[in-house]
Amino acid sequence: MSAYKEPLVSVLTPVYNGESYLKECIESVFAQTYSHWDYTIVNNCSTDGTLEIAEEYARKDQRVRVHNNESFVDIISNHNRAFRLISPDSKYCKIVSADDWLFPECLTRMVQAAETSPSIGLVGSYQLSGGGDKWYVRTHGLPYPSAVISGREIARAHLLGTLDVLGNPTSSLYRSDLVWRTDSFYPNSTAEADLSACFECLRVADFGFVHQVLSHERLHPGQITNTSKNLCAYCASKIGDLRTYGPSFLEPDEQERRVNELMREYYARLALYAVHFRGGSFWAYHRKRLEEIGYPFSGVRLAKAISAKVLDLLLNPKETSEKFLGRLVAR
Repeated sequence: MSAYKEPLVSVLTPVYNGESYLKECIESVFAQTYSHWDYTIVNNCSTDGTLEIAEEYARKDQRVRVHNNESFVDIISNHNRAFRLISPDSKYCKIVSADDWLFPECLTRMVQAAETSPSIGLVGSYQLSGGGDKWYVRTHGLPYPSAVISGREIARAHLLGTLDVLGNPTSSLYRSDLVWRTDSFYPNSTAEADLSACFECLRVADFGFVHQVLSHERLHPGQITNTSKNLCAYCASKIGDLRTYGPSFLEPDEQERRVNELMREYYARLALYAVHFRGGSFWAYHRKRLEEIGYPFSGVRLAKAISAKVLDLLLNPKETSEKFLGRLVAR
């Protein structure tokens, strides 16, 4: 692509106390082989050196802007604020989380994929996730060289649990006109709202995919993903998305079967946490989430799941002891 033909990509980094990783994140944007971008860093009242780092780069390059929130907001609100700041001249929007980074060809490859068809509104790619001694590649599963897939097909596969290629924001590219359709591109307040936004896009647009690792998701204790995992939040979010978006992509009987599958999985996971004596705040969270998604908490169902889990532990003492010892070693 020659420079004058390149569509503008608005890159966004919403950040709170990102001092430890922000420089590496910003440098990865500067290292892109694609040159027609602008970059907005949205500082959410950080109390560390985040603002100073962001302003340093803004002084170096006029494509970089820094927005300071007047008051602290939650992470989803901060992302939605960032989305409202993308350039009106942009064709595409790219999030890079402050603790992640992009590989040099990320924007080039993703824009090339998006430009292959005007129907594409969302582009995904492989993502390297890792930290310490844990490394893996996410969002694989599409057969090579699938590059343009109908939005309905991808959404159905995700809702039915047969495919998982809708990555987190750092591994995705959005068409800007889809971002502008609403004041809240992330349509709910859960930490998994980025996936809900993908379903919103797929209602009206197709999916593009690049079979290449284009971004890195840093795994670390403070990551919001860890909070969701510790709360077992993903099961509730899957059911919530299924209830919201299932009618757009699934037949009623398909949706009902999948809801039943996920509810069994949900209570089986809750039973595991119950066996490990999770505290009151954990259960308050799940009572609230189940109420929100329209399936009130069932003590009877949990009791049955706990009984099944205890029976499994008693019938498999070797496996139980190995898991117990594994947890002791991990501490």
